[in-house]
Amino acid sequence: MESSSSHHVLFPGESEGYIQNLETFPLKDIGSPRWFRQHEYIEKLNMQAILNATGAQDEFVKEQLVSLGKIPTLIHEMILVEIWKVKIFPVLCQLQDFNPQSTFPLYMVIHHEATIINLLETVMFHQDSCESAEDSILDLVDYCHRKLTLLAGRSVTADPATHNRRTDAVDVNASSVQDLQKQSAALEFDISLKALSVLRYITDHIDSVRLSALTRLLCTHNLPCVLVQLLEHCPWSRTSKGQLEKYMDGKWHHIPREDQVKMTKLDGQVWIALLNLLLKPECQRKYDFNNFNKNQLLKLQAFLTEVLIDQLPNLADLQRFLSHLAVTDPAPPRKDLILEQIPEMWNNIMKENSGKWKAIAKHQVKQAFNPSESDLREQAHRLAQTYNLDVIESLIPDKPKCGTCGSEATKRCSRCQGEWYCGRECQVKHWPKHKKACQLMVDATEKLQKDLTLKT
Repeated sequence: MESSSSHHVLFPGESEGYIQNLETFPLKDIGSPRWFRQHEYIEKLNMQAILNATGAQDEFVKEQLVSLGKIPTLIHEMILVEIWKVKIFPVLCQLQDFNPQSTFPLYMVIHHEATIINLLETVMFHQDSCESAEDSILDLVDYCHRKLTLLAGRSVTADPATHNRRTDAVDVNASSVQDLQKQSAALEFDISLKALSVLRYITDHIDSVRLSALTRLLCTHNLPCVLVQLLEHCPWSRTSKGQLEKYMDGKWHHIPREDQVKMTKLDGQVWIALLNLLLKPECQRKYDFNNFNKNQLLKLQAFLTEVLIDQLPNLADLQRFLSHLAVTDPAPPRKDLILEQIPEMWNNIMKENSGKWKAIAKHQVKQAFNPSESDLREQAHRLAQTYNLDVIESLIPDKPKCGTCGSEATKRCSRCQGEWYCGRECQVKHWPKHKKACQLMVDATEKLQKDLTLKT
């Protein structure tokens, strides 16, 4: 196994120091120098965790997060930024004196939630990570439910014209704050899909986490019915210009007719979560199979084709269970007398800051989001060290594909750095189509660099 320094963001000693120093912040301190330092720590930990997981290496980042008891800290920080985006960011955008030289510090805050959910997706695959979350697993279950509800609602209420339109174009004429709001909305979709994976991993280890987590999944939030709704409306699938597209690995991909019946990773996460929540004995004893829930679950029968079951054979067990459910009335759920725990993070943050949203926004404009030129230069320098292009490319599991013929590519467009080709012939052939997108990407990059590197 290759273990050269080029394939490391952090070494075990460095990551242990970073993890040891992770802390929870009050809402008003988001954007402070200390907070941004922690943001860099978590960015690097996330990249190293992905490298470890995809390279079948020793997952020392996960081990250290567990042994040092820092999973709850990550969950708290993720919920803190979630609340900031809902309560503070809209107020910031409306303040008359909010005219920052650069919106990049704000984007880093918006991106922070995505970084943490990405790191949690990597580590929560393991049972000991779920166990070490302790009581905060309830907060994580609630967080995932909020995101999945938004995801399901997005697919039900979306205007078809908007839903079918491509969303990956860059509007270089948009104002900075408007652009930031669009980026935040686009990022929310990715965050929700990561939350789906995290939820599935929690259900994998449901036998070893808090009993209250099972109660919240099945009774408080009725996750089986939410998952049915996701399968029905499938927000990671759309039709664009008469062609089917599916969202995979952070991008919309055109799906050839012969591949349209293939299960995507996101489809698989929903089905596995349903298998866990409906077939595990403890879940069956806990869940209320009333008429509404029963009718919702029986909708799954229409999806369980031979083609689907061939791809995930365990679904045959679910098919048998649903056939039995259709002709029986299961016993009502067992009502145990238990002292139910409730999640605290969201409620505590909201309670501590209630009525202070505008004051916090004004404080952050002065203290965090209107930095001096020298501060911005230093931030840009540190950012360049954090987001090392070579490291990021090594995180991508698949080799780049030629934009023209689809074969393995070795050459990249020198202007935008965003398109790959197998050779000069394919690049020339593709240029008439690529030209407009290339210019948009170049303009967007220049705009970003102007934000980051101010004129002296």
